[in-house]
Amino acid sequence: MLTPGLPILASSASQISHEGFGFSGDVYTVRMSGTPWWENAVGYEIYIRSFSDGNGDGVGDLIGIEERLHYLADLGIDAIWISPFYTSPMADFGYDVADYRDIDPAFGTLADFDKLIEVAHRLGLKVIVDIVPNHCSDQHPWFLEALSDPTSAKRDWFHWRDPAPDGGPPNNWASHFGGPSWTLDEASGQYYLHLFLPEQPDLNWDNPEVRAEFLDILRFWCERGVDGFRIDVAHGLAKNPALPDLPVVHELTGDEGPRERFLSLDHVHDMNQEGVFDIYAEWRELADSYDAMLLGEVYIRAGDAARVAAYAGPGRLHRAFFFDPMHVKWSAESLWACFAPGAEASSEGQIGWAVSSHDDPRAPTRFGGGQVGKERSLAFTVLLTMLPGLPFLYQGSELGMEDVPVDPADFQDPVAIRNDNPTDGRDPCRTPIPWSDAPGFGFTAEGVKPWLPFGNHHLSETVKGQLGDPFSSLERHRRLLAVRRELGAMADQTLEWLTAPPEDVLAFRRGSVVVAINVGDKPAKLTISGGPWAVKYATRTERTSEWFDTEIEIHPDEALILVPNS
Repeated sequence: MLTPGLPILASSASQISHEGFGFSGDVYTVRMSGTPWWENAVGYEIYIRSFSDGNGDGVGDLIGIEERLHYLADLGIDAIWISPFYTSPMADFGYDVADYRDIDPAFGTLADFDKLIEVAHRLGLKVIVDIVPNHCSDQHPWFLEALSDPTSAKRDWFHWRDPAPDGGPPNNWASHFGGPSWTLDEASGQYYLHLFLPEQPDLNWDNPEVRAEFLDILRFWCERGVDGFRIDVAHGLAKNPALPDLPVVHELTGDEGPRERFLSLDHVHDMNQEGVFDIYAEWRELADSYDAMLLGEVYIRAGDAARVAAYAGPGRLHRAFFFDPMHVKWSAESLWACFAPGAEASSEGQIGWAVSSHDDPRAPTRFGGGQVGKERSLAFTVLLTMLPGLPFLYQGSELGMEDVPVDPADFQDPVAIRNDNPTDGRDPCRTPIPWSDAPGFGFTAEGVKPWLPFGNHHLSETVKGQLGDPFSSLERHRRLLAVRRELGAMADQTLEWLTAPPEDVLAFRRGSVVVAINVGDKPAKLTISGGPWAVKYATRTERTSEWFDTEIEIHPDEALILVPNS
């Protein structure tokens, strides 16, 4: 679908000449009355620092996003999720919030945000913002007050405990990012809890004042027109109030990396507690009053799709991300183990599917790199976008963008820097998008050093180089999303598997639509009754005019969408 956009609305502060790529006019989205806007939607994650730099300082910002909204609408996106843009010391690049009701100057102003919302809504795009409720910054006034005055009411907004009898941390809990999850405040002699960096103290959600404060924060952004919230660490807010030791899954030998300690524990007390649902019952009531969606980051143990899906439902979240797909190998065994239970758990669309994210290697890199990795990534995207649930692309996925090697001297991710372990780092999947082959790759101004290196991009790897080329990754993704939208009626249909493990072809039927992907290294034949059938979409674009009666051959690393040939 050709979706023209409005002329780019450039801020007077902009120092960059962004290319409009030929978009003009308004975009309108038509939905059935009474249907939630997120039903049959496709989302797009924007990691703000690396999406588009509107003021020419080398860091992406709100102005840059606004200038690219026309591109996203034309791509076929329904909703954008923007990573944190709040006031922050940037110890974890925005996931350490110092003011939940304001914009960090690096990203713009509240006026910039309001304008972004206005333009997005005019283009038919919904805006989801990242909310970080498990922890705040150690520079937030709440924590500074708690730190300076142990008798302050704010002290109970966090988890403070006396040392263990040996003077060490109160329990054996470990940080997700490596090392213990407790830091000693020498002035008071107590430890405070942080499941992530020491600069990210965990909030105490047993305190009713914390709960009331966050309801007010959500209301603040809903009043500004926000359409939903992606909830960071949605599974971690409630803790076992006794804070007991975690069971040890396996003993450490001493040779492991800093993050191995976290993986050596069974996290039955520090996350995934039943008490979290009481919090989300309150959030759901507020969100529903604004027609806003709650989307949880539920990063629990692998293979537990049913538990992830349980976070979504009446009185809970609307959708919950299932992250197993970002860790599968390109093999039938791995994909079946992920998607058979995942699809069953998402029988009512509860699950959010992420092709890639800012925390994990990009799909083309995970699946072998180069053209092979890109073909597999596109086929993988077909699978995720056609399953019941809410799929999300990660910025650059539509380009087949791979991870960019980052020299240790250019590391920004605190996990890699503090653990002194490049394999822990997330910088390679966070590098800026190449919009064109101009100096600054269309991301920032000529001569400006970006916050992370670009890497070496050929014109064919940029947005400019791929636009209009029917064989490019961008145009094939655009066609996929258009087909998905055209087949929107399938959203309410039950999924029926047509193949089973250990077959190399994963194929399923939803209503009258069949989706198949071949993850083997040889061509495979798929037999389907009820023909004749037409190829509605193929990752090999030259196949879209094919039709057959009962049997079709699927090439290795290929995905197909089939419909009755009426």
